Order: sequence, then structure tokens, then C-alpha cells
Amino acid sequence: MNNKAITLAISLACSFTLQGCSSGQDSAGTDDNNDSDNNSRVSSITRSSQGINEDAQDRRDHARDRVGRHQFRDNKQGFREIRSYDGTSNNIDHPLWGATWEHLQRIAPSDYSDGISSLAGATRPSARVISNLIVNQDAGVSIPNTYGTSDFLWQWGQFIDHDIDLTDGSTNEAESIIIPAGDAFFDPNETGAIVMDFNRAIYDMETGTSTNNPRQQENEISSWIDGSMIYGSNDERNAALRVSDDSPYLASSSNNLLPFNVNDLTNASGFISDTTSLFLAGDVRANESVALTAMHTLWMREHNRIAKLLTQQSRNNNNESGQDIFEQARRLVIAKIQKITFDEYLPALLGDNTLPNYNGYKDNINPAIYNEFSTAAYRFGHSEIGDTVLRLDKNGNEISAGNLALRDAFFSGINLLKNENDIDPLLLGLANQPHQAIDVQVVNDLRNFLFGAPGQGGFDLVSLNIQRGRDAGLSSYNATRVAAGFTRVNSFADITTNTALQESLQASYGSVDDIDLWVGGLAEDPLSAQGSQLGELFTAIVAKQFDELRAGDRFWYKNYLTNSELDMIKDVTLAKVIRDNTDIKNELQDNVFFVPEN
Repeated sequence: MNNKAITLAISLACSFTLQGCSSGQDSAGTDDNNDSDNNSRVSSITRSSQGINEDAQDRRDHARDRVGRHQFRDNKQGFREIRSYDGTSNNIDHPLWGATWEHLQRIAPSDYSDGISSLAGATRPSARVISNLIVNQDAGVSIPNTYGTSDFLWQWGQFIDHDIDLTDGSTNEAESIIIPAGDAFFDPNETGAIVMDFNRAIYDMETGTSTNNPRQQENEISSWIDGSMIYGSNDERNAALRVSDDSPYLASSSNNLLPFNVNDLTNASGFISDTTSLFLAGDVRANESVALTAMHTLWMREHNRIAKLLTQQSRNNNNESGQDIFEQARRLVIAKIQKITFDEYLPALLGDNTLPNYNGYKDNINPAIYNEFSTAAYRFGHSEIGDTVLRLDKNGNEISAGNLALRDAFFSGINLLKNENDIDPLLLGLANQPHQAIDVQVVNDLRNFLFGAPGQGGFDLVSLNIQRGRDAGLSSYNATRVAAGFTRVNSFADITTNTALQESLQASYGSVDDIDLWVGGLAEDPLSAQGSQLGELFTAIVAKQFDELRAGDRFWYKNYLTNSELDMIKDVTLAKVIRDNTDIKNELQDNVFFVPEN
């Protein structure tokens, strides 16, 4: 299996599982190499599996050692308090709540096998065995959702995920996934000696010392819905994204595309050797998928469009500085993202009435991302993805350059986005294709990413998902149900009405008390009556996380914007943002999260 294919596979995991991946090249290989050989190979890696070209510990130390980080700071631009870029000083009494490099919190207690740090589920079958028995979706089989929702559901979900969580890097701890002998893709020669390399995620090195101090993973970026994927999660990256210190505009390259990473800042670069040739955005993962790159491009343009309008108004009124206008545009962009997420995206995913109404800022709510959310529940995105990324013209026809196979969409933006309108066919494609049903099945290209000759194997993203949950010490599905306030299930029939799935779950786990959280959550029947595409547990976890991100945010748009600013964003939709920044007009439906009716 070549390095390009390995990196593509891991990048896909990072992009659509909606959380970062661990460091080191996860690949299929034999166990013939001894430990010293493996350690030598791992220690020589200087880029993570996403190709992030900087040591995570250095970034962590740089952020956490900043002078004044632990004290509340009243950040002002002119007479207006503004958000920090690293998420600090949102909560006055708890300045580090929601900040970069803080612990993920938990709904259920950690369940490491030794109570400290060893992988959870020590007696469970290999992640690949479970993937084969439960998650396999045959090649060429499409299972569209029945809710009428479009591919924008997963694309916006990914875009927002990259605003609120990232866990990358590695401790160089290998926990290889055992491949069952005779596996059709990984071990066709029935050697029984094949493993999929897997390295554990970064964590707070001051944890994992005892049962009273179990291992805790960290979030590299701010937890808030604060547009960090556009503006960055620290002052240094933000400065690199701007035209200049006193300019109201974000930088761009020719044809109104994202700027290039000319200064070689930290970036997920995949298999691209010249990292300066990639685009630069607020989040390091902007290049991983061409559709994601298109979204980043869209919102860079939206900031600059607003900044231009504000600059014109300023010349006619009070002649504000470029920095003043930049921060005005930033808070309006953040407000639009928050509004689209809660008014369009979440209702399409969870139903119109699942989330409670907003009742104002609550200073006692910690908005940190839940480990169960980032490592399990919000990874439902794997199930949504189809085999093809559509590229359509204004008439709804495939463009002459064709649609993209999913595997060809990764790290391809620098080759596919050359002209200003190159993002248009991608956005129209997302709006017009129903996504795959959110269930426990995942398309073949994601489960077996590369089909090689016997012995070369491929890459199973589902196995990575399951193993990552065990790496994080997530409690089992049933234990998490109880911790979330639900009754435990007593039989596999309590989880799903699908008898074939019941049998697969029983064959894989034997007991309802031993099911991995990601598998059990996706196996639940969706709460269709209330409009949710997720089952009971994942609906609750996702709703809880987003509700707390909103309630615990002192700068939430309804709590922070002036009346005139609220009036400026009152009619925003994602469709309107697209129409304002592309050549796409009325051929796009008003709610892009639902495919047009025939």
C-alpha cells in the first residue's frame, strides 16, 4: 500500500469522523517487524496522519504557556468587547472554559481497562471483526436517507466540527488493530499475521497516572462556535490570514480563492510534499476535501463582502479603522454561522423541536466538548457519505469535467480550484444529492479504501473509529445510556427493530453491556416521529452539546449583537450566503439542507 493511499485513507477518517486523528501513518502491515523496528519507524515521523507539519506538544506548550492565559482579560476593540481567538476569557469566572488545549469533558466516567489509560473493551473482538460483521455496506449499494436532506448535512457538519474540536498528534503508543485471518481485503492469503497500525491520540501528560487521575484527551482548538475555522484559534494564525494588521479584509489568492500557505504554517497536508502549495484557512484541515475547501473559500468571501460594505458605510460616517471593521465583520460572520447551524442545520438533523429554546447566557455552563460527542456521536458523518461528490452546472447536469469519486476529492483543491467559479459546481452538487441514510452501515470505499493485490490490503475507517473510542476510554453503549439518563437496554431487540442487525450485534458482542458506543448509538432506530435522523442516545448527546455551546457562550449572537446588527443577519440562510458570493442564483433552493422536490 503506497504512502499516498495511506494518507488519503486517514485524511478521510479525520474529515468525516468529525474529529482529528492520531499521529503516525496508520496502515495495514504484518507483525513480522519487532518492537524496536516499529518504534524506530514511528519516532521518525514528523507529520501526523493528517500531515500536520508541526509537533503537537510544541503547539500545546506555546498556547498553554501564554502569559495571562489563566486570568480574565477584557478584550476590547475600540469601545466594544470582542472574542479572543484562543477562546479564553469568554466566561468571566472561568477564563479557560472553551479555550484551546483544554480537556474534553465526559458524560460517563472513563472506562479504561486498567482504570487509568489502557484501551477500553479489552475483551471485545477486534475492531475489524466488528466492522465486517455489522457495518459492511456492499460495493455499489446506495441507501439514501428518507428525510429529503442533502449532502450539505454532512458538509456543514464537518465545517462546524472543524470550528469546535480537533485532537491530533500522537504519543507514539502503538495499539494495532488485529485483522482476522482470511479477511478478503486485508489478509486474502490467510496468514493470520496482518495488523492495521494504530497510534493513540495525544493527551494531557499530567493525567493517566492513577485510577484517581485517568487519562484525559484535549481539544486543540476553541470549543465555541466562533468561526475559528475561518479566523484561526490563535493570534498568530489570524495575523497570517489577513491582508495586513490594519486591513478589514481576509487575504485571498488570485481569482478570489483562499490564500496559499506561503509561510508554511501548521497545516494538514496529506500526501502533498510541497506544503506551501496548499491553501491556508483558520483550521488546519481546510485542504482535506475539495468540497470542504469550497466552503472555506465561500466564507472567506463572505467576510470580505461584509467588510467591504462596512468600509463604505464607515467612509460615510465615522471613518473607523481597518481593525475595527475587521472585528465588526468577524462578529457578523460568526453570528451567521451560529444562526445557520441552529435554524437550518440542526432542525434538518434532529427535527424542529428537539433543542430547547434559547433562554439567555448561563455562566455556570462549561461548553467544553464531550469526549462522547467528538469520539462517537458526532462521527455519524461516516454513515452519511456516498461514493460520489457531484459537480453540477446551473441546469443540474454533470459538468464536462465530471463528478468526483470520493477518493479523488481529498487534497485535490489545489488542482481543481483554479478559477473563481470552480466552487460553484461543488456547492450545487451538495445541494442536489441526498446523503446516505444515517445508520450503522458505511459505504465500501470508506471501509476498504484501497483495493490492492492480495497482501496489500486497504484501509478501514470504521475500524479506526471503533479503536479511537477505545483509545479515549469511552464507556460502553449501555453505560453511556445510563449516564445520559436513559434506561439500559436488556436485549438487542431493545436497540433496533432490524432483526438482521440484532443478530449481527449479538454475533459480534454477545452481550448488550459490551457494545462500543459508536456502534450502539448508530444501531438505534432513529427518532423519526420527532424528525431526528439519529437514535435516542445520539440525539441526546448531540442536542446536549450544541445546547451547551449556545447557553454557555457569553458572545452568542442573541446575547451579544446590537439591535442593528441583529437586523443585518435576521434573514441569513446558507443559500443566501452562497448566492451573495458565487454566480449561483435562483437555481439554488432556499433551504440547501433539503434536496429540491421533483
